[in-house]
Amino acid sequence: MKYICLVAVLTISLTLIYGVAMAANDVEIVLEAELANEIKGPMVIAVPGDAKDAGGIAPDEPSNGKYVWAPGAPIAGGGGSGFVRFIIDIPEDDTYAIWARVVAWDGNSDSCWVTWEPADPKEDPQQTGNNDFRWSIGNGAVWHWDRIEAWLDNDAHIDREWELPKGETILTLWTREDATMIDSLYITNDIAGGLANARVPDDDDRKLQIQGGVGRAVEAAGKLSITWGSVKSLY
Repeated sequence: MKYICLVAVLTISLTLIYGVAMAANDVEIVLEAELANEIKGPMVIAVPGDAKDAGGIAPDEPSNGKYVWAPGAPIAGGGGSGFVRFIIDIPEDDTYAIWARVVAWDGNSDSCWVTWEPADPKEDPQQTGNNDFRWSIGNGAVWHWDRIEAWLDNDAHIDREWELPKGETILTLWTREDATMIDSLYITNDIAGGLANARVPDDDDRKLQIQGGVGRAVEAAGKLSITWGSVKSLY
């Protein structure tokens, strides 16, 4: 049995407009890639030394010391099978975006397919080749944040946003090229502030991911943050 707990942060901020207190709800979901609900080979959990063993540059230390990838040498290309999948409980209806902490050595290790049901159809883009779900990743041999986008047929690049209902959703990152490394994900409905706020999971996040929890409340930067988690399992 494998467990994963997804962490969402509801930040409640009050803004006075014409003497009326208006509430704005910002949601954060911060995930370790290696704690996904399902990892299908050739995607595997790895450590920096695995990249060096494959003939490439070992990345700096990832969050929690691990990342996921489909092993491969630089400029090898490959891909075509395997995925990492998350079951995510969305706390409220809204529009969401994703930033991923990644390493992509070169132009042959810098893309994935991404689907997020139910906003996206139940489709395997490895089979259909639907470029609406193709994500072109910025190159770099050190961990960096890259927003998930759509790399379309006309070579246009459009930042992706997903209209999602409250409740259970399924996010899948499908292998397209070997050697693309994924460390962690930052998901939010605060799309304008997403990159500036992107962060890796801390010990409390990971504890909630693994064990679940009833939540915690903290004061930070003048905002009241309420965090809760839920446990999902696959057999």
